[in-house]
Amino acid sequence: MLTRIDLRGSAADPRRLLPRAAVDVTAATEAMRPIVEAVREHGADAVRAATRKFDGVELEHLRVPVEALSRAADALDPDVRAALLESIGRARQVHADQRRTDVTTNVVPGGTVTQRWIPVQRVGLYVPGGLAALASSVVMNVVPAQTAGVEGIAVSSPPQRDTGLPHPVIMGACSLLGIDEVYAVGGGQAIAMLGYGVPGECEPVDMITGPGNVWVTAAKRLLRGEVGIDAEAGPTEIAILADDTADPVHVAVDLISQAEHDPMAASVLVTASEELVGSVEKELVARVAATKHSERVTTALTGPQSAVVLVDDLAAGLRVVDAYAAEHLEIQTRDARKVAERVRNAGAVFVGAWSPVSLGDYCAGSNHVLPTGGCARHQSGLSVQTFLRGVQLIEYDEAALREVAGHVVALSHAEDLPAHGEAVTARFST
Repeated sequence: MLTRIDLRGSAADPRRLLPRAAVDVTAATEAMRPIVEAVREHGADAVRAATRKFDGVELEHLRVPVEALSRAADALDPDVRAALLESIGRARQVHADQRRTDVTTNVVPGGTVTQRWIPVQRVGLYVPGGLAALASSVVMNVVPAQTAGVEGIAVSSPPQRDTGLPHPVIMGACSLLGIDEVYAVGGGQAIAMLGYGVPGECEPVDMITGPGNVWVTAAKRLLRGEVGIDAEAGPTEIAILADDTADPVHVAVDLISQAEHDPMAASVLVTASEELVGSVEKELVARVAATKHSERVTTALTGPQSAVVLVDDLAAGLRVVDAYAAEHLEIQTRDARKVAERVRNAGAVFVGAWSPVSLGDYCAGSNHVLPTGGCARHQSGLSVQTFLRGVQLIEYDEAALREVAGHVVALSHAEDLPAHGEAVTARFST
């Protein structure tokens, strides 16, 4: 079922040989540009027109009534409600420890630099509602924003055809988190609405976060600069680094769990054990046929983005997973914690047999909004820090400025910017 890539004995750069989903964001961006521009120029009318075209829903109001949010929370299945509250509680516990404190450095007597951490004032959080209504993404976006101290939080999620409202579990999750500004708008038009604002309906935000399909990603690219964005998210992905101690059942079900997201989802197994590969393949054949979204899973697992990568040994496997830089990386080996601590590039690392990715999707306390497409080589997942800006306060008294004035003047002349030096020396010439 999975394509095999044999890197045993190879000294080539694995980055060029590893599977990856092909997503043409550039083409999607050009297709999305007129929609985004229409929202900027025509506001609510353009949002409604796009929603009518792409979602088949006629919106009377973009914003969801608060009463609908409350009703959705009251109507939650008790088990789902309990699970959401547990997820919220664990996420708040983990994210609370990510808070930063202001630090003042005394550079010289009378001269200080203070690093302040100031939250973004208003953010827009996008929650997908297409193939899967990701209520868990409400938790993952809202909790770090609230923990950072963001004052204004707006959530947008696609309307359902039968109600014209977002999925009821998404609305219920918003209510449990105390979010009452929710919009029944999806896709690129939602990103444009949040970024540019819609007079009388939605105030513009300063930053937009949250996963989405290629159209959401394209709209984010078009809005970058107008607002901050967290990332250009691509299809979800899992890599599993496993040795001959790994349980093939665990490996198979975890590969399937990510393939369930999307036909373009990537599932990659990296191992030196051909015996494990054979056992995993047998499990996949049986379990894919029995799973609910069998067709979607099969497409993902047999696509060019998924594969088994055979390596010589664990060290070679580590080089491969660092080159791949997976959104989610599982370590199912001997001494899994020690191996995990050697990993440099991954959005999140799941250590050992009892830490599957699906735990992180819902209830580990970690955040599941993570970099995809190899971006984990240079980018972090969503956190409290995402919603904070570092602002420096520089405060020198007269004596401290006088003491360093000569150095400022020397550097200003070296750069042929003499007025920079004069801005200092003029203070002492009167």
